Amino acid sequence: MKSMPMNFSVYMSQWLYGEDGYYASYKEIGKGGDFYTAVSTSKFFGGTIAKHIISLVDEGFLHQNATICEIGAHHGYFLADVIEFIYTLRPKLLSSLNFVIIERFDALQTQQRDYFVECFGDTVSLTHYKSLSELQCKNAFFIANEIFDAFPCELYYKGKSAHVSAHEISFDRDDAWVDAKAKKYHKDRGEIARGYEEFALEMANAADSFEFMSFDYGEMAARPDFSIRVYAKHEVIPFFDENIKRSELFGKSDITYDVTFAHVKDAYEEAGVSFIELKAQMVALIDMGILELLDMLKANAEEKIYAQELEKVKMLILPNFLGERFKMIKFRKN
Repeated sequence: MKSMPMNFSVYMSQWLYGEDGYYASYKEIGKGGDFYTAVSTSKFFGGTIAKHIISLVDEGFLHQNATICEIGAHHGYFLADVIEFIYTLRPKLLSSLNFVIIERFDALQTQQRDYFVECFGDTVSLTHYKSLSELQCKNAFFIANEIFDAFPCELYYKGKSAHVSAHEISFDRDDAWVDAKAKKYHKDRGEIARGYEEFALEMANAADSFEFMSFDYGEMAARPDFSIRVYAKHEVIPFFDENIKRSELFGKSDITYDVTFAHVKDAYEEAGVSFIELKAQMVALIDMGILELLDMLKANAEEKIYAQELEKVKMLILPNFLGERFKMIKFRKN
């Protein structure tokens, strides 16, 4: 990485998405990786989304030939789990729904395509686009897991924005846009995300009607402090830890922060998309029928298999695991 001074958002973008960035190549997620996600925890996460998609078809909001699109799929496991459960619950929809992944990196597109062939052979057709701006469809369901925390952000402290030089942080920049956002969300320090507005507008223009659902950690109101941190081999390292070695972690670990969902909400409403609700992941998954799916498994599988899956689902919904800290946010364009 060049040592010339840069805005923090540029630094974070290079850390995550640069040529040698963390997300530019395949990374294992789960026990052997740097962190867990709901997708790596249980297939029933994708299964619950599949059940919800079927309910939207039954309601008439989603057409039988709707586009089902995951954004930021990485491995492709999430969308594959959704498809697997659609096949189990409503197999005829596989022949009419269109499955899409938005993925900017060619190497990850190849990984996802190979995984789909491994899972489904030529039964399921998968289409890739590098950005939402390339997609044009009538009716869609968009899904993303932990995407808003991966948008580059600016760091803000008492009226000044940060710049980075040789991995060192200095708060000495004036940035009117960041200052306005900080005042709007009542922050005198913390992270201000870049790109939510453009992303929401791209999605609004990609489909005539859609529902968008995303899961991430954060709250509706902005945190009053810094939450930015690094995940490396399941160790959480505060970004301002005096012992942190940023040059060694750069591009080799995940960097993230808590989402201010009010900022996400405002970005979508400015793009003409309606905010529907924000719920704890626990409540959202239960409302969409994850327990009914477990009951189906219990009736049709060995007790040992059911017990194993039950323990995984508990991690998704119990408050002391992922159930409370993670939130589901939902939008609709009619």
